[in-house]
Amino acid sequence: MDTAAAPIDFRTDPSRYKHWKLTIENGVAYLTMDVNEDGGLKPGYKLKLNSYDLGVDIELADAVQRLRFEHPEVGAVVIRSQRDRIFCSGANINMLGLSTHDHKVNFCKFTNETRLSIEDASEHSGQTYICSINGIAAGGGYELALACEQILLADDGSSAVSLPELPLLAVLPGTGGLTRLVDKRMVRRDHADFFCTTAEGMRGKRARDWRLVDQLIPPSKLVEQTQKIAEDVAAKSSRPKDAKGIALPTVERQIDGDTLRYSHLTVEIDREGRSAKFRLNGPAAAPPSDVHAAGAAFWPLALAREFDDAMMHLRLNETEIGTWVLTTQGDAALVEAYDALLAKNAGDWLVREIVLYWKRTLKRLDVSSRSLIALIEPGSCFAGTLLEVALAADRSYMLDGVFEGSNLPAATIRLTSMNFGAYPMGNGLTRLQTRFLHDPSLVDDLKGEIGEALDAAAADEAGLVTFTPDDIDWEDEVRLAVEERAGFSPDGLIGMEANLRFPGPETMETKIFARLSAWQNWIFQRPNATGPEGALKLYGTGKQSKYDRKRA
Repeated sequence: MDTAAAPIDFRTDPSRYKHWKLTIENGVAYLTMDVNEDGGLKPGYKLKLNSYDLGVDIELADAVQRLRFEHPEVGAVVIRSQRDRIFCSGANINMLGLSTHDHKVNFCKFTNETRLSIEDASEHSGQTYICSINGIAAGGGYELALACEQILLADDGSSAVSLPELPLLAVLPGTGGLTRLVDKRMVRRDHADFFCTTAEGMRGKRARDWRLVDQLIPPSKLVEQTQKIAEDVAAKSSRPKDAKGIALPTVERQIDGDTLRYSHLTVEIDREGRSAKFRLNGPAAAPPSDVHAAGAAFWPLALAREFDDAMMHLRLNETEIGTWVLTTQGDAALVEAYDALLAKNAGDWLVREIVLYWKRTLKRLDVSSRSLIALIEPGSCFAGTLLEVALAADRSYMLDGVFEGSNLPAATIRLTSMNFGAYPMGNGLTRLQTRFLHDPSLVDDLKGEIGEALDAAAADEAGLVTFTPDDIDWEDEVRLAVEERAGFSPDGLIGMEANLRFPGPETMETKIFARLSAWQNWIFQRPNATGPEGALKLYGTGKQSKYDRKRA
């Protein structure tokens, strides 16, 4: 599948959905899957049996996001199917067979990020997800169910859950299914082993007893019981049932040659250098008195949406752009003022959602398979929330002094309270805690620097930047760093960066991404799966796959 021919757009809204129906009743949102067979993102395959491609998941991700911001009255979300006796058959196999390797991996990564956003909504936003399965939930369909807090299964003798990737396709569940099975649902290892090698999956009492589902419900009562369970959950939610949500209009973006322009963000692509320079602009004015009245135009929310969209555009449509150079421009004092507003109003449901959105956006940056280099120059505004962008980088360069001929003052960085817990990484630690894993007391010491403008010498002494070249060396050091990155093997860099970015404790989230990086980049390219006689290529033809039987 050639993704370069037609750029993939992640911007959508319910009026444009082809595959999902969103309805709301009594504090419960119903996301009903009804995949349009002819609505695939690319030609060459039909989305039969509620199978999905990236386009289906783009709509789901949009719906999950909108429910958090536009519907504070919703305390529970039910994911269900419109199709009789079919919940979801997972990722479309023909689509995978036609896709390039990088598209398959990026598709799986985005899909898993959507699953994580579902879990994040259940845990932190008071919108608990419930999956109601009325038929077969196979592969990615069951992985979608695993992201929910409750799984309800029709007890009709035929409805079943399965992860058939190994026996049928010679690959593995692509969006964290194995890890969620044993880490989240705590399915016994021997039970999980049998389940994952049985193509037909599990149904009825065994599925419930093995913790694969939570409840069995007679098919005639599935709709009624699902509604009752969801309404009971919604009634207990802490979300403000009488609050008014804010609309999320389409993110405005212009693509002018190799430049992407948003209201608060510009991305310039250097194709020869295989790099992209992000410039995140700070706010133009002081924070408003009413966050709700500002709505989607509120600077932290607007920038997060633009940054998120730009990253996804580059991930899927600019796969050869391997280095992202991260810069900021603006008034650090204004960024600090916005952070103070977020911290002061942390109990407000909308502010909470904005902070959670920044957390997810920064996590997306963390797991993007790109080299990240931060440049801190005069005119930068790396403070608080925006400082997290620099802390996420693989290395950072901060100019010591000023550029000759410039009237801008020397660059500084500022810590705010938002750097000390608001934006944890996938490992459960803040970026500062991850940075100073060798001596956690250094993080506590840095709290004394909150609000201080730290110049290059102070930032270097505090361990917050990597290098501090002066005006004479700046251009050469930055150029060499970017050029060097472009000369290395992209595969090797992906592996190195993924290993180095997440030290410390392992969580379900870090396990999922680490293992996905390993098995997708290996198993997806092995002849047993994708070779001319591999299972993924021959699926549905009636031909028997021929495996290389050696264990490697």
